[in-house]
Amino acid sequence: MLRLPQTCERALLERFLKAEAMALWSVRAARLQDVPANVAAFLQRHEEDEREHLKQFESMLDDRSWGREVLPGVPQQWPALAVHLYGYETLGLEFAKLLAGLRPDLSAILKDEEAHVGFFERELQLILNGDAPSAGQARLSVRSWWKKVPRTVDRYLGADELRPFKSVLRHTILAGIETRFRRAGVFRTEGGDGDRGAGRQA
Repeated sequence: MLRLPQTCERALLERFLKAEAMALWSVRAARLQDVPANVAAFLQRHEEDEREHLKQFESMLDDRSWGREVLPGVPQQWPALAVHLYGYETLGLEFAKLLAGLRPDLSAILKDEEAHVGFFERELQLILNGDAPSAGQARLSVRSWWKKVPRTVDRYLGADELRPFKSVLRHTILAGIETRFRRAGVFRTEGGDGDRGAGRQA
């Protein structure tokens, strides 16, 4: 786990505040879609977790996240939505690891992020091992989502305090996500050894 100096603490907390707000809005938007019953139940609990996290970071920073009036757009079809949720939860997990390195007292948030990622990973694996149309839609969504990741990471690493570490942080975060995706079989193709270079195209 990469450890940053204490000078980066507030910048990471501010990034996490933004990330938790985005996660909360995305979960609320996802709950409006047609998803399996077990997923709907999990999303309800997930929203409660994100709301509590958001309050915690707002209190620590003495700041409020921007409240959206319109929920963000999310994929309507479950295979694509599963990729969307899994991808951004995995990205959040990488930032939670960095934060826990600076603030061990926030390790409970890291555990929550690991639980969220684990749930969507299992659901995505069920899709990929299920019927061909759904699996194909999910794999196409993975490719599309992956292309957006570097720009998203760059935005989150835009703070002045993080600038000296941006290159290594970018590499560490992207490598962490790719490793998780490969271990979950997300980049794997039918009848092949894997989607070679899928991560490197980012």
